[in-house]
Amino acid sequence: MRAMGLGTTAILALIAVSGAGSAQQATAPSTASTAHPASWPVLARPRQRDPKLEARIDALLQRMSIEDKVGQLLQVDIASITPADLETYKLGSVLNGGNSAPGGDEYAPAAKWLALFDQFYDASMKRTDGRPAIPVIWGTDAVHGDNNIVGATLFPHNIGLGAMRDPDLVEKIGRATALETAATGIDWSFAPTVAVVQDDRWGRTYESYSEDPAIVASYAGRMVQGIQGRIGRDFMGKGHVISSVKHFLGDGGTGGRDQGDTRVSEEGLRDIHAAGYTTALPAGALTVMPSFSSWNGQKMTGNKSLLTGVLKERWGFDGFTIGDWNAHGQVPGCTNEDCPAAINAGLDMFMYSGSNWKQLYANTLAEAKDGRIPAARLDDAVRRILRVKMLAGTFEAGRPSSRPMAGKFELLGAPEHRAIARQAVRESMVLLKNDGNLLPLRASANILVAGRGADNIAQQAGGWSITWQGADVPNAAFPNGQSIWSGIDQATRAAGGKASLSVEGRYTAKPDAAIVVFGETPYAEFTGDRPTLEYSPEDKSDLALLQRLKAAGIPVVAVFLSGRPMWVNPELNAADAFVAAFLPGTEGGGVADMLLAGKDGRPQQDFRGRLSFSWPKRLDQYVLNRRDAPYDPLFPIGYGLTYAQKGAPLGRLDESRPATAAGDRNALFVRGRVAAGDRLANEGRVVQTRTDRAAQEDSLRLAFAGAGMTRIEATAPMDLTREANGQLSLVVAYRVVTKPIGAVTLAMTGGKTASVPVDGLLDANAGEWGIFSVPLSCFAQGGVDMTRVTVPFALSSSAALGIDLSSIRIASAPPGPVRCGAK
Repeated sequence: MRAMGLGTTAILALIAVSGAGSAQQATAPSTASTAHPASWPVLARPRQRDPKLEARIDALLQRMSIEDKVGQLLQVDIASITPADLETYKLGSVLNGGNSAPGGDEYAPAAKWLALFDQFYDASMKRTDGRPAIPVIWGTDAVHGDNNIVGATLFPHNIGLGAMRDPDLVEKIGRATALETAATGIDWSFAPTVAVVQDDRWGRTYESYSEDPAIVASYAGRMVQGIQGRIGRDFMGKGHVISSVKHFLGDGGTGGRDQGDTRVSEEGLRDIHAAGYTTALPAGALTVMPSFSSWNGQKMTGNKSLLTGVLKERWGFDGFTIGDWNAHGQVPGCTNEDCPAAINAGLDMFMYSGSNWKQLYANTLAEAKDGRIPAARLDDAVRRILRVKMLAGTFEAGRPSSRPMAGKFELLGAPEHRAIARQAVRESMVLLKNDGNLLPLRASANILVAGRGADNIAQQAGGWSITWQGADVPNAAFPNGQSIWSGIDQATRAAGGKASLSVEGRYTAKPDAAIVVFGETPYAEFTGDRPTLEYSPEDKSDLALLQRLKAAGIPVVAVFLSGRPMWVNPELNAADAFVAAFLPGTEGGGVADMLLAGKDGRPQQDFRGRLSFSWPKRLDQYVLNRRDAPYDPLFPIGYGLTYAQKGAPLGRLDESRPATAAGDRNALFVRGRVAAGDRLANEGRVVQTRTDRAAQEDSLRLAFAGAGMTRIEATAPMDLTREANGQLSLVVAYRVVTKPIGAVTLAMTGGKTASVPVDGLLDANAGEWGIFSVPLSCFAQGGVDMTRVTVPFALSSSAALGIDLSSIRIASAPPGPVRCGAK
C-alpha cells in the first residue's frame, strides 16, 4: 500500500470492509438521504492554502461585477455557443460533449481543436468596460486517453485496468493522457471515474475499475497524480491538466440503470461508493463532478448534506464541483434553465447543453441579485473556480496555442505512449479457460482469425472512442492504432507462420487453430444498460461460428470483447480457450503478445490479469459482489489462469436460461423481430412481409397501397426521460423500395401522440440501405409523456410507399446536426 503514496489508513479500512461477508449492499434498503458528515472519515489535506493566492482571489472578486461572477458559474457545450458569445458573457468554461467537435466534425484534426480553443480563449480575455480578464477553461471527457482526437492513444477502459492490479502503470497512463490532451491545448479532463459498480447491467460498468472498493481506492489517487502531477513535485506543471473525479456519489449502485437511484445505507455509501475519493482528494484533485443519479430518492446534484457537508466541510475539498450534462434540471423544482437549488446545495458550476443557455444565465443572475442565491454562496463558488484556474496556471499560460505542449501533435500516439498502452493490454487480459493447454499458439502455425471484432478497432476500443457511443467508427479514424488481426498477422509473419482473416470463419486449407474475436459492440450511457447479463440474446451468430469451427476439429481460441462480465456459458463451452480481453483500446498487438508463443515455442508473456469483477454463473446474477451473500460466481473476483500454473479443464457449463431472460430494450426492432413481449401492428392499406439484409428474413418489408400505419406497441410503458435528456434519437435503418408520393411521418405515443415528418429524411437511393433519425426530444416537445411511452414507433404514409426496415433503435444519432423533421 505504500506504493500508493497516500491515504493508507483509509484504504486499509476499506479493504477490511470489502472482505467482510455481511457488507452494506446486502442490507435492507435505506430511505434516508441526508448524510451525517461527522460519521465520515477525515481526509488528509493535500496542500496548505497559499495566502498570496487567496489575496489575489480577493482582489479579483472585488473587481468583478455580479454579472461576471454569475458567468463563471456556467459551462456551455461548444455545440451551443460561439466564441463571440464570450465577449459579452464571461463564462467560466466550455466543453465538448460526447458528440461535439469543431464545426460538428468528429473527425476534425487536432489542429482544428487547438484553433477553436484559441478563439474561445481570445474572446474570454477581451477587455470591455474595464471588466477583469478571466481565462475560460475547456473540459473534455478524456476517459481512456485523449479519446475524442483522431490519432490519440486509447488505453484499455477502466474495467481492464482494474484487472492489472498495477497502480504504477495507471499513473503512467494518466500522465500520457494528460500530455496528449495538452497537445490540443485543452486543459481539463473529466476523469477519473471512480464508480464502484455493484450491478453489472449498468452501461457504464466498463468505466469502473472494480466492484471492490479497495481496488478503486488503489487507483483513483494514482490516476489523479498522473493527470495533474504530484503535489510538491510537478503539480499542474508542463503537460499536466486539471482532473475531475466522478461521479459523486453512488453512481455505481443505481440498479443497473443510468441516472438511477442507489438504495443503500449511509454506511454503504461511505464504505463502498466513496472509496475512490479517499485517495483522489488527498492526491489533489481540483474538481469533482456530482452524479446524475440519486441516493435513496434524492438527486445527488441537489444533496447539500453530501456536496457541502461531506465533500467540502468534512473532507476539506477546496476545488470546485462541476455538474453533469444538464443534471441540475432533474433536481426537484428545477429546469435546465433555472436551478438555484443546485447552487445552494453546493454545485459550483453548471454544465449546460442546449440553445437556451442565456436563459440559464439570466435566471441565475436574477436569483443572485435578489438573494435566492446568497451573496456568500455566489462568492464561495466563484472563489473556488478562480482558485482552480490559478492553481492550474491558466492566468499565466496565455493562448492555448502558446502553451509549452500545445501543437506538439507528435505526442498523439507517440511510440512511448503506445508502449504503455500495449503493456496495459497485456496486463489487463484475463485467461478464463485453457483446456488442453491450447495457448499459447505457435506463431509459426497456420492460424485462422475470425469474428466481427478481429479487424475492428472501434469494437476493441468501446464507447467514448472518437465519438460518444463509439459505434461504426472506421479503422482509418485510428491512424496510430492496430487491430487485433493486424497484431496477430504481424507476429505470425515475423515467426514464419501464416495468419488468414475471415470474419465469417471460412477457409480453404484447414488451419492449425482459429482465433475468434467477438463481443459487445460499442456503447456509452443509456444505450449500454441491459436487462440481464446474457451476451447477445437476440443474435447467436457468434456462438454458431465457434461451434462450427470446433465441430470441424479446429482448436478454437475465443477472445471476448466486453465492457462487463457477462453470461457466456455457451460460448465458453464452444471454445477450447477463452480470454476476457475487455475493451483493450488501440493496441491490438498487445493481444497477440499474449496468445502467441515465441520462436522457441515458449510464451512471450504470461497472463497476469485477474478479474476485478465477479463473473456470473447465471445470466440473472447481475448483482454479484464478493461482499454479498450468497456468493456463487462462475469465476470469483481475483480469478485468472496463467501459463505457469496450468489449471484443470473447465468442464461443461450449464447453458439453461431462466424464464426471465430479456433482450436489449433499446433495440425496438432488430434482426427480424420486435423486443420480447412487444407487438407489431398495422392499420389501413399496408401489407407486411419479410425480406433479407444480412441474414434470412432479418428485415421487415412494408408496402403501403395508400394511407396506412405500422407501429410497435410496448408490452409495458417505457420511461425514456433520461434518453430524451441525453439527446438520443430513434434511429431507423431503412431501404426505399418505392419512393413516397405523399406525406410520411414518424410518431410516438405517451398519453399524447406527437408526429414528425420524415419523408424529407428518406434520402437513400432506391434499393440502397440508409439511416434516418429523429431526436427523442422532438416527441417530448410535441407533448409526449416520456415517462410512459406506450408506442415508441409508428410509421405512417398518406399514399403509396415501399420501404424495408432492418433495425429500429434508441441510440445516438450519426454525426452531424439533426433537427426535428429536417435533414
